[in-house]
This record gives sequence, C-alpha cells and structure tokens, in this order.
Amino acid sequence: MKTLKFLGTAGARFVMLKQLRASGGLWLCWDDTSILIDPGPGSLVKCLRSRPKLEPSKLDGIILTHRHLDHSGDINVMIEAMTNGGLKKKGIVFAPRDALDDDPVILKYNRNFVDKIEVLKENKTYKIKSLSFQTSVEHIHDCQTYGLNFIDGSKVLLSLIADTQYFKSLEEKYSGEILVINVVRHEPKEGVKHLDVDGVKKILSKTKARVCILTHFGMTMLKSGPFKIAEDLQNEFKNVKVIAAYDGMTFKLEED
Repeated sequence: MKTLKFLGTAGARFVMLKQLRASGGLWLCWDDTSILIDPGPGSLVKCLRSRPKLEPSKLDGIILTHRHLDHSGDINVMIEAMTNGGLKKKGIVFAPRDALDDDPVILKYNRNFVDKIEVLKENKTYKIKSLSFQTSVEHIHDCQTYGLNFIDGSKVLLSLIADTQYFKSLEEKYSGEILVINVVRHEPKEGVKHLDVDGVKKILSKTKARVCILTHFGMTMLKSGPFKIAEDLQNEFKNVKVIAAYDGMTFKLEED
C-alpha cells in the first residue's frame, strides 16, 4: 500500500510560529518503506499523536528538501527517534549540501547514528529499499531546494513541488499522477520566492496529473481559505481533481 500523510500543512514562518497549522511534514508509506519528508517543528509530537500512531523507529529514512526551519526544525530529534537514540544504527538521510556544511541544520554529533547521509543534487535518482525518487532542477528559493518525483515502475506516481518561485517550465519537471504543491502565498509579493495561486494556475494549465493537492499554506492562503481556493481551481481546471490538504489528512496514492 502507498499512502501520504500530512503531519502538517503550515507554510512559512508566521503560520509555523503561531501553529495555526501544524508543521510536522509528510509521512510517506511506500509498500515496505517509510519515509519522513521535511520534519518541521512538532514532527515528533504529530507522529506520536497520530491515530493510528506513527512509530518513528520504523522509519527507513528522512528527506529534507531544504534547510529552512519550517522544514527542518525536528530533523535532529527525528534522526534520534528513527535510530532509538542512536542505539540502533539505521536509515538514510537525504539533504542538500547547505544543510550539512558551514551552518548545518543536521548536527554533526548524530550523523553517525544513521547508515548513510546522501547529498541531494539536481536531476539525480536515489533509492532506499523499495522506493526510488528523483530530484528536480534546483528551485528558485533562498537556499538549495529540490522538489521530488517518486517512481513506481516505469512511471512517476507522486511529485512534490517544494518551495520555489514560479519559473518557466517548472511544471515540466514534475510528471507525477499525483502532484503535491507547496503554495504559500495567495498573491505574489516582491522578493518572496514562493508559489502563489497564479503560479498554481500556470502549473494546472499544463499538468497531466489526475490529482493536485495544495499544502504548505502561509497567512494569506489561510485568510483566503484553502478549501475555497481548491474549489475555485477545480471549477476552472476540470481535468484534474484539486484538493486542499488539512492537518492529519491521509491520501491513498493508488486507486482501488
């Protein structure tokens, strides 16, 4: 079974700091493989309070799309939880180079707790147990940032467009049947390198995905109403099912 659980749908600093939405990241179950993506502040608590409870010690790996705190705040505690406090060496951590060097968000003392740390680079394929994924080109953001394409056999089943400013041909980098988009802004703001609703429309006008899930909402998105925005987008783009994610939502990646 393949499922994606939204441990949080908070985007950017103010929604995270006020916890208007949780910031726990994404828990991906891919048959026999469990991966945590972007464990922001509160990730451990959200795992343990989930129903059914998600057991961090059963994780096979953690993926960090980029170093910002709303994505990485709980990365170190989740490494310890995955490895039983470092007593059981296991798992792979994937992260961009700038999350590891100079001013690292992944602390050096617990890097030996895991089997391996792999540095994310653009357009590269990675594998962990039954799961294969490929990074996108580097995004336009304030640090090294990569989106993800999860491969199922000969196709991309799931794509995640991580934080980025919209750029030409962005949608061509993500071919998943299910497309998860981090959309922080309702409208663009000068100097803010995040997607907004207009950018999402550009993506939806060209995507071949059957489902698009919006998440990672900032203040302007919450004030405008993510569910209403998803409904309006659904009415405009009838070829794709548009969903606004909510904290705790579990989505089945495979059709019955």
